[in-house]
Amino acid sequence: MKINQIRPQFSDFIPDKLEEGVLYVSERYKTASHKCACGCGEEVVTPLSPVDWQLRREGDLISLSPSIGNWNYACQSHYWIRGNVIHWAGSMSKRQIAKVQAKDLTDKVRYVDQVNRLKERTSPSTPGKSSIEQGPVSWLRRIRATVIKLFSEN
Repeated sequence: MKINQIRPQFSDFIPDKLEEGVLYVSERYKTASHKCACGCGEEVVTPLSPVDWQLRREGDLISLSPSIGNWNYACQSHYWIRGNVIHWAGSMSKRQIAKVQAKDLTDKVRYVDQVNRLKERTSPSTPGKSSIEQGPVSWLRRIRATVIKLFSEN
């Protein structure tokens, strides 16, 4: 059953069994999880970070930003959580979804680059970086290019 409100529950660990209408938040592990608000039963995990989702807390009210787009689930539900209220968003085409996913990936690559540059400036000089240290950024760029190519063909 589709819900229009969610209640936050803060704890270190996300429980094995999620209850409908509850947003479980682990600030320790920077993760929030809930059952999809459409009622399909899928478990939605939202990592909390500068390039994923941000959680805003105002007393007993929580908001998650950006929206929750469950495009990998059959329901393809799309909604915002603002002040414990579910605000339903319209559906998106495959092309629109691909653009959002490509932008998200670009933002993550940019963020990783910034963090790595900051680390380089603040850490003692070391001769040459290993390919493992540079690998995630190249890997993310390859995935982004693949996503863009796949969805631009449709």
